[in-house]
Amino acid sequence: MRHKKLIVLCMLTVWFLSYTITVQADADKISPIPVTEQIFMIAGKGGNVGIFTGKDGTFLIDDNFAPLTEKIIAAIKSIGGEHPKFLINTHYHGDHTGGNENLGSGGTLIFSHDNVRERLKNGAFIKAFNMKMNATASVGLPVVTFAEGISFHLNSDTIHAIHVAHAHTDGDSFIYFEKANVIHTGDILFNGFYPFIDVNHGGSLRGTIQGVDTILSLVDADTKIIPGHGPLADKAQLENYREMLMSAYDRLRKLKAEGKTSEEAAATKPLADMEATWGGGIFTGDRWIELIYSGV
Repeated sequence: MRHKKLIVLCMLTVWFLSYTITVQADADKISPIPVTEQIFMIAGKGGNVGIFTGKDGTFLIDDNFAPLTEKIIAAIKSIGGEHPKFLINTHYHGDHTGGNENLGSGGTLIFSHDNVRERLKNGAFIKAFNMKMNATASVGLPVVTFAEGISFHLNSDTIHAIHVAHAHTDGDSFIYFEKANVIHTGDILFNGFYPFIDVNHGGSLRGTIQGVDTILSLVDADTKIIPGHGPLADKAQLENYREMLMSAYDRLRKLKAEGKTSEEAAATKPLADMEATWGGGIFTGDRWIELIYSGV
């Protein structure tokens, strides 16, 4: 059992780090996916990047891994944008903030929730992946931070960054484009598979559900949703995701109330009926339970 867990841990660590030859090779495949006339999404090895272009400058949501910065900037220019004037980090993980130093050194103004800056400034250890994140140099740190939210008035739209407490981490924000009716969820949404929840840095399953509920309160049938990972989503997919999270929460809460450990809970296979739909991402149901159980 211990050997099996070690193998799984190594596989997950390789996925999460992704500062590898594979990432460099995939960099050539970067291509902006149109969401609206002004909003685009870049999907890749790291978190999904959001791009908003217009006369007031390019606004970027997350920036993937550092080796991809030049390719991301080239992709932005291919759709008529410029070097990002503004960047907002939805949370602190390296697959969403890895390009901060590169962009900051080029003059990009960086924004985030208060807790994101603290994690980046001090570094962090992500236990689930046995991975140490080094402290970010000052040039890559957010220079404007907020506690609950902040609004931008750019390119004929109003963009709201809204903090959700104790969801994927303790510093998550999702980004809502009021006029365009587009939302970038950060890692509150992993579209189509079990999400990573960083319980050691304030994340929880219940908080993730509450975050999804907050997002759902703003969406309608026409809203386009850029997830932190996975393909472009809509309201129906977000509702299905919420249903999965809630079912998992109810089942795991019951097992926890019975005094079962995470391993004992996983051994009962409480998510077996969900596995075919949600277990094809980075975690099987058993491994996901072990990672999130303390935060249920």
